[in-house]
Amino acid sequence: MGLHKIFKIVALVLGVAGVLLWGALVAKGDEAVIASGGEGLDLFLYVAYLTFAIVLVIVVLFVIKGIADGDIKKTLMSLGAFLLIFVIAYVMADGVESFTKDGELVTAQTSRYIGTGLYAFYILAFVAVIAMAFSGVKKLTTR
Repeated sequence: MGLHKIFKIVALVLGVAGVLLWGALVAKGDEAVIASGGEGLDLFLYVAYLTFAIVLVIVVLFVIKGIADGDIKKTLMSLGAFLLIFVIAYVMADGVESFTKDGELVTAQTSRYIGTGLYAFYILAFVAVIAMAFSGVKKLTTR
């Protein structure tokens, strides 16, 4: 039996279990679930956690397999470029202590991490727009 068929069967079983548990929760009604302290949610959440874990393991395995089968040099260069963008974003970000609307303190390091994420997003979005524009222009000129 192929791996694809096994994955389809596992997906079908988990899907049916999820639908049955969801149906049981809907049949109970909101008030009954709240009154029981969310007793019926436990099984539903276990199925969700199991599904998430299976998907995560499969994705990691196939990514590692793809890296091993592909050109490792190109993969490492792409990973290095991605890390370089985060290093540049971290250097650009500044950390300033501040308070939230609730009055909680946001430390300088947390502020710097937030800034790093924003700058990295801006850089990656800019690169994506340039790549799409370049691709469009290239298609227009090759026709």
